[in-house]
Formats: sequence, C-alpha cells, structure tokens
Amino acid sequence: MKKLLIILPVACLVVLAGCRKDDEFLNIPPTQVIPEETAFSDPALVLSILGDLYNRMIDFSALDGTPSDPGWRSFADFSESFPSENGSYYIVQRTGWGFDSWGLNWYDSYAYIRDLNLFIARDSASTELSAADKARFMAEGRFIRASFYFELVKRYGGVPLILQQLIYDLKGDPTYLQTPRAKESDIYDFIISEAEAIKNDLPADANTKSRASKGAALAMEARAALYAASIAKYGNIRTPQVTLPGNEVGIPAEKATEYYTKALTAAQEIINGQAGAYKLYQVLPNLSDNFAALFLDKTSVNQESMFIEDFRVNGGKTHAFTTNDQPFSLSDEGDDAGRLNPSLNLVEAFENLDNTYAPLATTDGSGNPVFYDDIQGIFAGRDARLAGTVLLPNAVFKSGVTDIWAGYQLADGSILTSDNAVNTKPLPGTETPVPVVGKDGPISGLQYRTQTGFYIRKWLDPQVGSGRRGRGSDVAYIRYRYAEVLLNAAEAAFELGQTQLAADYMNQVRARAGLTTALTAGEITFDRVVHERRVELAFEGHILYDMKRWRLAHIVWDGSPLTKTELVSNIGQATKTSTQPWGLWPYKYYNPASPDNGKWLFKEVLPGPVTGNNLFQLGNYYSLIGDDVISANPKIVKQPNQ
Repeated sequence: MKKLLIILPVACLVVLAGCRKDDEFLNIPPTQVIPEETAFSDPALVLSILGDLYNRMIDFSALDGTPSDPGWRSFADFSESFPSENGSYYIVQRTGWGFDSWGLNWYDSYAYIRDLNLFIARDSASTELSAADKARFMAEGRFIRASFYFELVKRYGGVPLILQQLIYDLKGDPTYLQTPRAKESDIYDFIISEAEAIKNDLPADANTKSRASKGAALAMEARAALYAASIAKYGNIRTPQVTLPGNEVGIPAEKATEYYTKALTAAQEIINGQAGAYKLYQVLPNLSDNFAALFLDKTSVNQESMFIEDFRVNGGKTHAFTTNDQPFSLSDEGDDAGRLNPSLNLVEAFENLDNTYAPLATTDGSGNPVFYDDIQGIFAGRDARLAGTVLLPNAVFKSGVTDIWAGYQLADGSILTSDNAVNTKPLPGTETPVPVVGKDGPISGLQYRTQTGFYIRKWLDPQVGSGRRGRGSDVAYIRYRYAEVLLNAAEAAFELGQTQLAADYMNQVRARAGLTTALTAGEITFDRVVHERRVELAFEGHILYDMKRWRLAHIVWDGSPLTKTELVSNIGQATKTSTQPWGLWPYKYYNPASPDNGKWLFKEVLPGPVTGNNLFQLGNYYSLIGDDVISANPKIVKQPNQ
C-alpha cells in the first residue's frame, strides 16, 4: 500500500509535467505562418500580401486562360471575331446568352472583398510602418477594392456594399449579417469617391504600371463615371423596363449630367499632366506597326499604357495568347495556332483615310468582281489601326508572311480549292499538282486556320519562342491606357454639349492612326463616339460593356441572321446589327486568256460553322444572381426580366 501511495504522486507529477510540455508545445509560434503584427511591420511583407491581392483582380477579357478566365475566348464573341477551334464553335452556334453569362462566383467575390477589407484594416492599425508606406499601401488596397466593385456593378448593378470584416457570432441567427443590394448609383458613387480619396496617396508617375498610380485611379474614375452617366441617360431612353423599384438596377436620368461632368474632370486631370507624363505612343514611322507595338512595348518609352497586368518569362507567369492565336504556318507549336479570327464585320468598320465609311470593294456597280494586282490592294487607304489590329493576307509576322487565300477562281466562275494546303491539284490544262489554297486558310471548318481570312495582331508576341507552350509570352495586358482616357473625355464632352472639345480629344487619337483630316465639332455625333471606341479599343474587353451601358446591346445583337446586304450597309451607324461573324476570302484568278489572270478577287463568306445568331435579351443586361445566394440572404432582390 505504501508503494502505491508513493507511485501515485510520482505518476501525477509525470502527467502534470507532460501537460506543461503540451501547453508549451501549443504556444510555440508556427513557423510557416507570419503573424499579422509581424507582416504589417515590414514593407516587403506587406507588398507580398498586396501582390496576391493584385493577382486576384478580375478582368472581363484577359490574355491568360483558366476555367474562370477564358483568355482568348473572351475576345471571340459578339461577332467581332470567329473561334477557329472545334471545341469553341458553340460560340457561333448558340442563339443568345444565358442570364448567368458573364457572372462571377458570388462567394469567391465576397471572400476576395473580405481579404481586401482585412488588408485595409490591418494596414490602418499598423504602428510599425512609416506614414508614407502606410498611406500608399492603404491607397492601393482601396484601389483594388474599388476596381473589384466596378467589376461587380458592371455585371450585377447594385450589390451589397461591404467595407469591413463581417464576423458570425455562432448564435444561430445570421440575419444581422444579411445586407441588401445597394443602389446601382451607390456603387458607382463609391468607386468615384474612393478614387478621389486615394489619388494623391499614389505616385503621379507614368512609369508605375503594374501597381496603382494616380493615373490609374483617375482612369478608373473617368471610366466608372462614364458608365454611370450612360446608364442614366440611355437606360431611361432605350430600356426603361430594365430597372428595379429600389434602383438596384437603373440610374435616374437626372444624374447623367453630374456623372458626365465627373468623367470629364477626372480624364482632364490626366490629360493636363496632373497625374504624370502620359501621352500617345508614337515611336515607329509605320503607323500600323506603331499601333501594334503599343501593346508589346513594356519599356519606359511607352507612356500610353497606364495600368497593366504584367507577365514575366522565367518569372513564373506567362500566358498562351500567342500560342493559341499565331498564324498556322508560322506557329512555334505545330498545330497549336489560329483560334482567334477577326470578323469582316469589324474589319469593314475601319474607315477610309478621308473619314468616310465604305465596305471593302469586292464587286463593281454591275456586280462584276473587282480585280487587284496585290492581295492587300483591297485594304489600301484604310485607317492604319486596321493593319495594326489584324494580320491581313500576306502580312508579316516574325520571320514570315501569312499565306491566306481560299483557292483559284477559274474562267467559268467555278472554284478550284482543297480541304488542306498539303492536298495539291493541277490547274486546268496542266498536269503538275500545285497548292490551291493557302497554308493559313481560309478553309471552312478546318480548325486552327483562319476561317474569316484574318488573324489577330493585337497582343500577338513576335518574340522567338513566344508561341511555344513551354515558354509562353510575357506581353502585358493593358487595363487602362491614355487613348481610352482621351476617348472617355471626348464622349463626356460630347454629351455635355462641348463638341469642339470632344473633337479636339478624338482627333488626337485619329491623327495617330493616319486620319489627318480633323473632324469638326459638327461631325462629332453619337455614332462617331461609338465607332471610334470600337476600332481603337477592339479586343481590349470593352465591346460588351460599352454596348450594355449605351443600351445598344439588344439592338445590335437582335437575334436575326446577318445577310450580306446588311453586312455591307450602314457602316458607322451605332445601331447597325452584327449577329454573325462574316469573313473575306481572297481568290487568285486563273484564266490565261484574260488580262486579269493572276490577279486577286474577294468574296464575302459566312464561315460554315456559323449557324447561330447573337440574341441579347433584356434579361442579359444584368447577370443572374443565383437562387442559392438569395436563399442565403433574402434581402437580395432578383434581377429584372429574368
């Protein structure tokens, strides 16, 4: 018994000693997690947290591709281009878009907002950072948060505006966390006020591009104010039924002038040099090459790009835009090429250098084909941005030229062609097989070759190896640039009745493109405003949201098939329909007895896979908010017309 009494205290001491060790063990700081107070005491650590928040920013269009970020496909819609990939023909075979199109994951969105709110709160609470670092980090966090709310309001209209961390008290009643949707105008007001509040805490430096700058904040403010103004004005004119009683969707018309004024003021602050030395990119003597180079040049020479998503070869972040979209015969990666084919609809929108609109001349007044000595002759005298945006037939890329032609037209009018450039055939009266179609197409239904007669040039990287899967491209995606600022200012000035000022801003952009006859104040119209943005900003992610804010989407994409007659008429009109992507196919004329033998003629062609027509319904103006979201928060009202 004595032995037992002795053993028990010893055992208790052992257990207690063990408990002390466990307690000490649990109090050991983890080595893989940096404590909050440590992180927000070191500028380098704060910057690494900020880098993650920048990397999670959302763009409607982007150069890289993930399941939630469709990369090149984000440009291959709205009849501005054709997707030459079997698995993507659905884009031109559907009739209309679902109400959930263009939406974001609601839960991921608010998780991101929570992280942004936490970053802002922790930066605010930090006592270790210098005042300058603290202010700049705070401004960047607020810029990213405002940018994300901009992405939300473009898609959904008013959303719950959450500006602090929400904490559940585990008592079983979450209703105090349920926040209703704000008015659509409230979200735009928030974005505008945030930009004003933070702009002077950000560097007024045109060389700051991958982090927020004063220029980026003002560019965001100008764009957001312009969107709000357009919805206020044109929503009430063209789509009065796209509203909600609480103004979660729709903005009162009387607010339009206020927003246009704010857009113009913010843009002018950039134009007047108060945010840094921004200017149009004018470096190369060839205006088309210069326009293309604007999207490739990441040096300090480029003072037009203002805020970018950057990529680095050997830095762990590249994209496959060039791999996916390079011309087939010039591909670095075999069959990986040619997916994004600009449409004739877009190509014909680039006007003549005398400021006139005209279809590309394929026939004369009697309906006979027009013959051209040179395959690029049909494009002569056009806005230089055309060849800077689109690779035309026989265009130079890297060390070669595109080989785009659809076959021979023979003397009797019949066509001699092939289903692949490697399948050669003899010409009439000869025996030796020769190529009868270009290596780059167009061949209807043959993926990875052009099926419209064009390849994309904007964003296409000419660096050796940029088209290889293993290397990729590090061309940056430009989110804001100075030319858009000028066009935003021009549009706002036009809507405020300051047409001479609008002409001055718009003419700067047009002169860079070779359109040297300046537009007069009287020539600045709504059609001109819409046209100029379409050609200058093509393939930069603007087309959908421009059409939505002007309330033109249901008119331009009305679901009716686009005939050839409609294709070549009313060019330059804002309300022109564009429901199917057409192509322009070059043919070589073969008739040894004719003086036109060997010359080129062209035909407007609807690519075979195009069977659908774009139909934009009123319910598409705002993306669907899912029933699961509304079930979790009954204070959220549904979208109209869905």
